[in-house]
Amino acid sequence: MTPAIRAAALHKNFGNLRALDDVSLDIQQGEFFGLLGPNGAGKTTLISILAGLTRADSGRAEIMGHDVLRDYRQARRALGVVPQELVYDPFFNVRETLRIQSGYFGLRHNEDWLDEVMHHLDLARHADKGTQSLSGGMKRRLLVAQALVHKPPVIVLDEPTAGVDVDLRRSLWEFIARLNREGHTILLTTHYLEEAEALCNRIAMLKAGRVVALDETRNLLRLTNEHCVSLRLAAGEPPAVWAARMLPNNDGSWRVSFSDYSELESLLAALREAGVRVAEMRLQEPDLEDVFTDIMRKS
Repeated sequence: MTPAIRAAALHKNFGNLRALDDVSLDIQQGEFFGLLGPNGAGKTTLISILAGLTRADSGRAEIMGHDVLRDYRQARRALGVVPQELVYDPFFNVRETLRIQSGYFGLRHNEDWLDEVMHHLDLARHADKGTQSLSGGMKRRLLVAQALVHKPPVIVLDEPTAGVDVDLRRSLWEFIARLNREGHTILLTTHYLEEAEALCNRIAMLKAGRVVALDETRNLLRLTNEHCVSLRLAAGEPPAVWAARMLPNNDGSWRVSFSDYSELESLLAALREAGVRVAEMRLQEPDLEDVFTDIMRKS
């Protein structure tokens, strides 16, 4: 089967800055794929190349088998991109904005689909409002709706939930998960790693323009042998021998990472010897944030 997205040996420099360094990956049709990395890792540059907004210095990029340079029209028609920045035209209302976006793809008389998209994104009640009067969360929903007007088989979400409230995040993911179940390929970039862990089947991690990890999410979670315990102390301070390894949480508890359970026994023994009583203890298995931090540090 033709991959939904193919990046083959992509290189991109901006002056002396190497944004992409031999990036290669295939995303299969129907996948929910995560693209993670710190700021400046090259995620947005890769998305810009896939969308035909930036030209790679070398390498090849395809959307549904269509080369993004030689067959730009078909590649762009197969792709819907939700950008990270809030970009909108203040002179039109929501429905007019979606009609204009449809016109870019030669689509007319698609009101039923636009109504469905607005309904699922809770935009229907704002259909006749000017875009400049929308809240930040509603403007982000409008960006998602614009990316979907032409029913693209491949959808790229670049930080779609940045700065939005919990209700929007939940409703957005319910709708996107439904589109994925119906066969749409989803490429997600996010700094909310719990979202990537819950939603993505496979994940690639970028650092300094290079792919440093690429695997199924469940396999990545097995890469670290780090465990974590959250301790709430009834009174007293951590013993000096453990103080450097006990990191404070926002709720007043302490977070301690360890790779062997014998270390946990030593910690508890040290607390008893220091006369510090443990009021609450919660053991936590490694999550994607732990794996991400570990991979970024090692690479």
